[in-house]
Amino acid sequence: MIRGIAAAATVWTGSVSTGSSDIVPVPEAGDVVSAQPLTNAAVLPSAARSESISYMSENGSGNPIVVTGTVAIPAGTAPQGGWPVLSWAHGTTGIADQCAPSRDTVDGPVHDYVGAVSATLDEWVKDGYVVVQTDYEGMGTPGDHTYLNARSESNAVTDIVRAARNLDPSIGNRWVVGGHSQGGAAAISASELAVDYAPELTLLGAISVAPGSGLSQTPTYIKSGNPAIAPALAFYPIILLGAAAADPAVKPEEIATAEAEPLMAAARNGCIADIRAAIPSVPVDKAIRPEADLGPWTQYLVAQEPANASPKVPVLVAQGTTDTLVTPAATDVVVKSLRDKGAQIDLRTYEGADHRASVGASLEDAQAFAASLR
Repeated sequence: MIRGIAAAATVWTGSVSTGSSDIVPVPEAGDVVSAQPLTNAAVLPSAARSESISYMSENGSGNPIVVTGTVAIPAGTAPQGGWPVLSWAHGTTGIADQCAPSRDTVDGPVHDYVGAVSATLDEWVKDGYVVVQTDYEGMGTPGDHTYLNARSESNAVTDIVRAARNLDPSIGNRWVVGGHSQGGAAAISASELAVDYAPELTLLGAISVAPGSGLSQTPTYIKSGNPAIAPALAFYPIILLGAAAADPAVKPEEIATAEAEPLMAAARNGCIADIRAAIPSVPVDKAIRPEADLGPWTQYLVAQEPANASPKVPVLVAQGTTDTLVTPAATDVVVKSLRDKGAQIDLRTYEGADHRASVGASLEDAQAFAASLR
């Protein structure tokens, strides 16, 4: 059901009778909860209309949640069938509310990453796509961010397409999902889950740039205490706290040591740069309690691996050759697993591109891939 509005706030219009005179609103996934003009650094410059929205979605357990995000609509008249959509899933910025890309400011804690990605996404607007960007569950809304939860993130990138269409009837139902790093994994998950989750939409394909993987190895890797793991400590608290937000069997207080508290505090209250700044104060061999039961945490992470997906649409995987955060070898493992299940995977590599540079380096191939599906 399309619910067009002007530019001000709106609320969902679904309702159900209780048998009395009271009408109880029933939110549906994709309903727009609020919308207002976007005016901060998250604006994509080529958009004729930019909106900051909150919308209904479902978490990994199927329960209703409110998620925030942005909608960028091109100038001009929509083509027949409406504007095509790119739903973008962002890479790791942190798990605290201020790390949400929709809150980006020129002097904000994630602008170095979000600003660079926005420059690439603006090219999609110039190419005639509506670009929608979710903040994911728990980033900018009540509750904790369920970092890397495959179903929650897939739902968030899907329901923002529904919400955008409820916001503006010129937006069509044909869409491509794309993402980087954390979002690259989300795009792969959505390549399977979104098809049945939102059958009224037509998912054409998925673009996965440097997809985060190998998550299930994190607990034993961090526990090893090898000095070489120090850079990985930036992801330790957000992977642990994100898992706990989704699965009550994961108990951070029984896993993280007192010595690791600077990392945990930085994750709760800051963004990725703040966590990295705390690494020197934490002994690498004292981040996880020796007696900790890592079973529930590991099992949860195994279930979130993007290699678990069975894509139902074509997938373009983009990988930089000098990426040390998501290595080419790690991406090769994911690609092989997906291909072994019969998925249509186009793997492209970019010589000399590191983790962040792979977003811009893959733009031309990503746009050609999307155009071939329309």
